[in-house]
Amino acid sequence: MITFKHYIFGVACLMAGLNACTDLDEKVYDRIDAGAYYQNEASVKGAVAAIYYQTSSTLAGENFFHLSEYPADQLTWRSWNGGLWGWDEAMKTVLSWQNWTSESTIINNAWTGAWTAVGLANLLLSDMENLNAANLNMSNEKLAQYVAEVRTIRAWNYYCLFELWGGALPLNVSAGSDVPGTADADWDASCKKIYNFIASELDETVDALAKEDGSHTTVNRANQAMNRMLKARLLLNAEVFIGEKHYDECEALSKEIISGTYGTYGLDSNYRNLYSIDNVKSPEVIFALAAEDGQGAANAISNVRTMIGMWYGYADYFEQSYDGIGAWNCVCLVPSYDNYGTVQPTGGTKGARCFLDAPYNDKLGAPYERFDDRDIRKQNYVYDAATKTHGPGMFLKGEMRANFGKGNILTADADRDGQALVYVDQLGTFLNLGRNLEVVMNPRWGETNSGVRLVKYPLYPNDDKGGFKSIDDVQFRLAEAYYNVAECEMRKGNSGEAKKYVDAVRQRYYRSGDRAAALSIPGPGFDSFDMDWMLSEWGKEYLGEGNRRRTDLHRFDKFTQGTWWFWGRATEDGVNLPAKRDRKYEWYPLPQSALSVNPGLIQNPNYK
Repeated sequence: MITFKHYIFGVACLMAGLNACTDLDEKVYDRIDAGAYYQNEASVKGAVAAIYYQTSSTLAGENFFHLSEYPADQLTWRSWNGGLWGWDEAMKTVLSWQNWTSESTIINNAWTGAWTAVGLANLLLSDMENLNAANLNMSNEKLAQYVAEVRTIRAWNYYCLFELWGGALPLNVSAGSDVPGTADADWDASCKKIYNFIASELDETVDALAKEDGSHTTVNRANQAMNRMLKARLLLNAEVFIGEKHYDECEALSKEIISGTYGTYGLDSNYRNLYSIDNVKSPEVIFALAAEDGQGAANAISNVRTMIGMWYGYADYFEQSYDGIGAWNCVCLVPSYDNYGTVQPTGGTKGARCFLDAPYNDKLGAPYERFDDRDIRKQNYVYDAATKTHGPGMFLKGEMRANFGKGNILTADADRDGQALVYVDQLGTFLNLGRNLEVVMNPRWGETNSGVRLVKYPLYPNDDKGGFKSIDDVQFRLAEAYYNVAECEMRKGNSGEAKKYVDAVRQRYYRSGDRAAALSIPGPGFDSFDMDWMLSEWGKEYLGEGNRRRTDLHRFDKFTQGTWWFWGRATEDGVNLPAKRDRKYEWYPLPQSALSVNPGLIQNPNYK
């Protein structure tokens, strides 16, 4: 049986024919004639699959990941020994400094990818307006469902653009070349316009979408619960977007999702199921972008996953290499410890101070040490070939040995070439004993042994279930609804009620003998169940999943105003970041390349 997932990749060639430009002044070339193409339901399904394919390549790809994670407090892109070699390396490091410009290629690529999806959706909707269901041998309800899916996915792309660019966005919903894509010069008015458009699109389409019945047949398609989860995100962030508080509406909608109003779902007792090859069968998964090894969208997804955990010698640890996937050695967790003390031969220092403790007492950052020692996730990632089970740990820390820690000691590369590979929860050039504390507390100064690595998605052998590159990318899951309710209750001062909803999710991370004691305390770095704790719980639950942390920090007013690691502290001469960053960095500038081809666009006023 051919599933919708197969359609997504089987009709990827339609992207060439169903084409839209990304400057928002669309001119369509070599377009497949709609009257000739649309002959039956299969042709409609194929056309709709193209929007999923483009969205998967964009929103689950590395550019949106970079823009969401590196400027935040959990992941960083470190350089070797202060080097900023190549445009790519420099731009990623600059994201951690929150010091980007409109010339950033990463910003441009994210912008272009999402607008390509919007343009394609506009084109598809223009075609579908003229279709007659009876002539295609399908019901009016089925055709309406396909239309609703495209509108929902378009709204999602708009939402993701809105998170990054705010009121600098134009609103373009037409496939015609007569639409210039002119933005509103009034930032607040523009934000309201975009917000209302997304909200109305979601409200108008939800009833026409499929409703999950527990058979997991709608996971790869926009369904009612996915639509409502996106609406809940919009409501949760309304105060940031339009200066209005809609927390009560967000909580009510999230409770409806939890109760099953929009489909049958439940929290998964084994968090590893959310990231497995069979994750579409998890009761917690609401919507996942389909992936299939060998396809462009799948490779975009897998690049994001592997850059966090794969160093240049990864194949020895994982006992596996993967065709088409390059290794990374620059992405790691933001360190939990400073570089104070005596340098150790294997990297790091003895006597380092944790950012959770005095003199820092940070409420942000230090992601590894935020996990309770009893949390099953706070272990090194392993794989049992006999039982084909993964985890439960999801980190790589300490001495690295082949065969998931059972074999020979692995060696580092670059600055520590030939020496033992030992990941420390610090970041610095520890071989260079002449550097002081201020200099090495900076993503520009990180040697090979620096930084804990994250392995959240299991790395299946190529011969096991098709390999890890076929794991679908979960974008919406039920835990988010629980955390929505928790945050909304916390904002009303009801910490006990908030904790109840958080505990419903996090109980799965503790063995039965540890659970009661672990859940009774706020955990490392916190003295009470408060807003800082709530933000931390968001971070632990969605660590490294992309398209989230920056937005969460922004909503809690911590993105430019918070303190973590080197952020807000003395740094290398020439960087000198202040304790509180300019609020202009809460939004990204429009890429210069887009401004140059579309005179209707107006640069974010903070970047003029």
